[in-house]
Amino acid sequence: MENCVCHQLRTMVTIPKVSPTSVKPQLRVRASGGRRHCEFSSLNAPLEPRSLVGKFLSGVLQNRRQLFHVVTKEELKLLSDDRDSAVARMLISHHSDEALLHRRIAQVKENECTISIADVMYLLILYKFSEIRVHLVPKLSSCLYNGRLEILPSKDWDLESIHSMEVLDIVRKHVSTVTGLKSNHSVNDSWATTHIRKFWLARVYVASILYGYFLKSVSLRYNLERSLSLPDHNLHRGHRTGPSFHDVYRCSPKDVIFGNKNDIQSVWHSLIRQEEEIEDLKCYVMGFHPGSFQRCAKLRSKEAVHLVESHSHALFGNGKSGLSHHDDVIVTSFSSLRRLVLEAVAFGSFLWETEDYIDNVYKLKDHEVE
Repeated sequence: MENCVCHQLRTMVTIPKVSPTSVKPQLRVRASGGRRHCEFSSLNAPLEPRSLVGKFLSGVLQNRRQLFHVVTKEELKLLSDDRDSAVARMLISHHSDEALLHRRIAQVKENECTISIADVMYLLILYKFSEIRVHLVPKLSSCLYNGRLEILPSKDWDLESIHSMEVLDIVRKHVSTVTGLKSNHSVNDSWATTHIRKFWLARVYVASILYGYFLKSVSLRYNLERSLSLPDHNLHRGHRTGPSFHDVYRCSPKDVIFGNKNDIQSVWHSLIRQEEEIEDLKCYVMGFHPGSFQRCAKLRSKEAVHLVESHSHALFGNGKSGLSHHDDVIVTSFSSLRRLVLEAVAFGSFLWETEDYIDNVYKLKDHEVE
């Protein structure tokens, strides 16, 4: 049945490249009056699909949303079969004259699948954002006006709605820590402006993705153990020796996103300190064995690492040059900073769910922390 649906959609949705002129118009919200180039819509996400599978599924998401998950699952199965077949041919021909050729074919297929899976991940995350009626912030280069960045509407409530109350308390403390905006801030505080380097903002954004990913992982594990009434042997309330910064950093994506360790050490120290008043979850995290902590904090797959890198470069970068350590200082409001951080935390949470969903159909490559 799924094969039939997928074949019919490929016939109906022949989209070499999705563009606003080729699909039904969607609801759009301008980030600020008078700037038509900065629009929030499902067609204006920072990262565009690079693979044929990604472009096809993007068309399905726009035109046949109700069938998106059915078709996505079928595409994942096809990708898995293609990769497995290439590997099988490589193994069979190991001692033949064609061994080198099939090894090369398997490598090319693996690279193609990595790009395709990153696209599938991204589209699944976009679907989850659409369920809470939130569009990702477009490329910041298109939203800057005379060096000023303003993101409207804020969508704070929608972005917070995905978290449980216990996790939400931690998320709000995180937002307060990295933005300097107090939880009981006034309207005037929210609209006050600050100067910030775009590269530093990018590091905060990616750190927040990782933090959202970590919170999703640890909260699910915590709730599972609590629901099973397992012994509380992991909680050591009298012995607070939480994970060190070095442990956290080793679970982070590559330096190409963050810069050097000294640049982000203060950010991660703040992320760890901010949980102090959330006793139950705090004690649970602090009682982690180092190995358990690393399993929860790191991105589990290479495909997820690739996606976070690509998304961050697309959002903050300037073309193919990526992120510059000497980029311009931008002016923005604390409200806009809060929106970016909340979006990043939600992205990390959705990434964890998406990674888990895909891995049940297409075996992802483990991300080994060096």
